[in-house]
Amino acid sequence: MTILQTILDHKSTILSSLLENEPQFEVKRKTRPSLYNDLRKAETLQIISEMKRASPSKGLIAEGANPIEQAKTYEQAGAACISVLTEEKFFKGSFQDLVDIANHVDIPILNKDFIIHEVQIDYAKAAGASVILLIVAALSDEKLKAFYTYASMLGLDVLVEVHNEEELDRALAIHPKIIGVNNRDLKTFTVDLAQSEKLANKLNDYDDIVFISESGIWNAEDATRVAKAGAHGVLVGESLMRSGDVGEALTSLQVPLPFVAKEVK
Repeated sequence: MTILQTILDHKSTILSSLLENEPQFEVKRKTRPSLYNDLRKAETLQIISEMKRASPSKGLIAEGANPIEQAKTYEQAGAACISVLTEEKFFKGSFQDLVDIANHVDIPILNKDFIIHEVQIDYAKAAGASVILLIVAALSDEKLKAFYTYASMLGLDVLVEVHNEEELDRALAIHPKIIGVNNRDLKTFTVDLAQSEKLANKLNDYDDIVFISESGIWNAEDATRVAKAGAHGVLVGESLMRSGDVGEALTSLQVPLPFVAKEVK
């Protein structure tokens, strides 16, 4: 059994609690920029910076991190979006982290979780997210399409995550605006940026889809590599959470794009 399946099995046990209670969060409602539009018009690699305390593969990363301070630092350093893990058992996140960050920054906010039911999209929206994550490996084709449609109807951007060519083909069937290529193998948990380069060969045929490279981005060399492959942005968590100077680390990843994105229509 993969760690993804273990997480999904656990997630299914808490759905009843979410379904029984209406999401009630004290969130200051803000109109945030569209992550998709920002990515389309950018001339440098855009950074989705993650608030990440722990992970199944690395254990504790930054257990005592203050989400508000971390988010403000990301925003001040020029992050395009802040990714907030709300999975509690394996990543030590919470919806309260999402609420706290939403109330203190103005840039787009991604709720990074393992969505298997529409109620989780309701909670993400209620807690202040402007973007959600849908993991192709976690969903049937029917659910992927239904959740994408539902989130779009709520005005949310959707990052559709794939790990391999088969999942990419499934994602392209619904023609999402944003596709993330996770460079981490779900079975071995090894990370290889060549995965982004491989899938970019197909993604670059779609002018209206923006491409995010996820996992394994540590320095300007990594950032330049995926930018050359066609990535518009990167999702970075561990390297920023472990950095002694978050601002400098984030800025170093904002390398020039070797292409000029077409004007958003």
